[in-house]
Amino acid sequence: MPAPAARRSPAEQHKLDATLTELFEQRISFNQVLGLKVVTLEPARPTLRFDMRPELVGHYLYGRLHGGVISAVLDAMGGLALMVAIGEKHADEAADAVLHRFARMGTIDLRVDFLRQGIGKHFLATAEVTRLGGRVGSTQMRLANDEGTLIATAAAAYMIS
Repeated sequence: MPAPAARRSPAEQHKLDATLTELFEQRISFNQVLGLKVVTLEPARPTLRFDMRPELVGHYLYGRLHGGVISAVLDAMGGLALMVAIGEKHADEAADAVLHRFARMGTIDLRVDFLRQGIGKHFLATAEVTRLGGRVGSTQMRLANDEGTLIATAAAAYMIS
């Protein structure tokens, strides 16, 4: 039985996490428009947060979150979860090598179930990777408001190589 590959050092893991956070929050312009902030990059439950703002309202009378915002956030959350999972799958690689693996990622399919009105002061998105293959990754995502009320769920497939 072969010995397990060595895991990247804590310093290299910190570099990967910092670079991934900066990529996600600063370099993806649409994520900036949405106001997405990385809460955690823990492999078991990566989490994003964003605050409600007038620019995100879809129904002017009720101040509800726009359905397109909900879809976009859940799509971004699924992508982030896969990035974290790919980093874990290749934990023996340096941060720069792992980052190159994200170059061809893209959404193949996205299904969103809108469960309740998007009302809240802020929202948290989480995701679970259900399959990480060689070419395709699958995720399930959730969006809840500041009171913990589940607003929407989603499932998606992404090209990862």
